[in-house]
Amino acid sequence: MQHKPVVIASNNDGVVVTANAKAKALGLVMGVPLFKVQELIKKHDVRVFSSNYALYGDLSSRVMTILETFTPEQEIYSIDECFMRMPEFAEATTYSHKVRKTVLQWTGIPVSIGIATSKTLSKIANHVAKKQKQYGGVFDISTARNAEGILATFPVADIWGIGRQYNKWLLSQGIETAKELRDANEGLIRKKMGVVGVRMIHELRGISCLPLELVAKPKKETCVSRSFGQPVTELADLQEAIAAYASRAAEKLRHQEQVSEAMVVFVRTSPFKPGYFRQSATVQFPIATNYTPTIVESARNAMKRIYEPGREFQKAGVLMVGLCPETTIQGHLWEKDEGWEKRKRLMSIMDEVNDRFGRGTLEIAASGLRQTWRMQSKWRSPRYTTCWAELPVVSC
Repeated sequence: MQHKPVVIASNNDGVVVTANAKAKALGLVMGVPLFKVQELIKKHDVRVFSSNYALYGDLSSRVMTILETFTPEQEIYSIDECFMRMPEFAEATTYSHKVRKTVLQWTGIPVSIGIATSKTLSKIANHVAKKQKQYGGVFDISTARNAEGILATFPVADIWGIGRQYNKWLLSQGIETAKELRDANEGLIRKKMGVVGVRMIHELRGISCLPLELVAKPKKETCVSRSFGQPVTELADLQEAIAAYASRAAEKLRHQEQVSEAMVVFVRTSPFKPGYFRQSATVQFPIATNYTPTIVESARNAMKRIYEPGREFQKAGVLMVGLCPETTIQGHLWEKDEGWEKRKRLMSIMDEVNDRFGRGTLEIAASGLRQTWRMQSKWRSPRYTTCWAELPVVSC
C-alpha cells in the first residue's frame, strides 16, 4: 500500500476528498467525481477507500497523545495538526527527528514537522518538510540558509489565514509571495486587513503574535448531517434518518459536557438535479438539553413540518446551536431536580455501553432497524481500533 496510489472517497463514495502523492500525480485530486475516473483507477490499480472517521479519529488521538509526551505545551489545532513548544534543552532538528521516528514506530503514521519562532512560519516550514523529501520530514526555517528563497517563492494564497478575498486584494497590490507580504507597508495592510494583517506580517518576521491555545475553546455549535445512500421520498424514512442524526448529536453534546438551547433541522434534494429544494425548521427547547429522547422527538416533529411529498431527498441533518456548559443549565420552575438526575443517569448508562461495546450497541428505536437510507461506504477499511467485531485476527 505504501507504494500504491491511494484515494479516500467522500461520504457516500461520491468524490475524492484526499489522495496520496502518487494518486495526485495521476490527476486524482480533491473534488474529482469517482464515477468519472473509473478507467483511470483500474488502469493504475488505484486503491480506493471510503471515509472511515472512527478510525481516523482514534489514530489522531493516539498521535496527539504521543506528541504530548515530547512537549511541555501542545495545542491540538485539528484532527491532523497540532502546535508544540520545543523544550528549552532540545536541539530542535535532532529532537524533531526523534519525535517523528517515535510516532512512525508506534502508529505507522508518518508526520511532517516544521520548526520556527512563530505559528505562521512553522506552517510554511511544515509545507517544506512535507513536500521536499531531502529534509526527511523535518525542516527548521529559523536556521535554514535558504529561508529567504523559500519565502520569496511561497504563494501569498497559501499563507495560513489568507482567504480568497484577501488574496485577491494582495495580488492587486503587487504582493504575491510571503516575502513580499512580510516586507509590505504595515499601514497599507492595516487599512484593509486590520490588526489581523499586521499580526501576519509580524509572524512572517518571526515575531510570535499567536500564543498556543492550551485549552480547547468550547464549541458554539455541533452539526450531524449525512447524504443518503439512495434518494429518500417517504416521510417515515426521513424521520428515521433524522432520529439517528439527532441521537448522534445528543451523544456529542454529552461528550462535550454541553447542552443545547435550540436545534435546526434541515433537508434538501440534490443540487445537481432540476428543481433543487431545501427547507429547514428551528426548534427552541424550553430548557437547554442533551437528553436524547427530547432531541429525537423534536427532530422528528420538525421533519414532519418541513417534509414535502413527491421530492427525492438526498441529504438531511441537525445543527445544535446555543451551546453552553452542562453545569449552567437552568431547570424548569415546576421540574423536580430528581427528574434531571434520572435522565442524566440514563444517558450515562447508554454512553458507557456504547463506548465499551461500540457505537450503536444501544440505539433509540425511532432510528429504525433496516435503515435503507444509510449512506454507502462500499470501500471502507475495518475500524480496527474502535469496533470489537472488526478487530484484526492474528494466527500464532
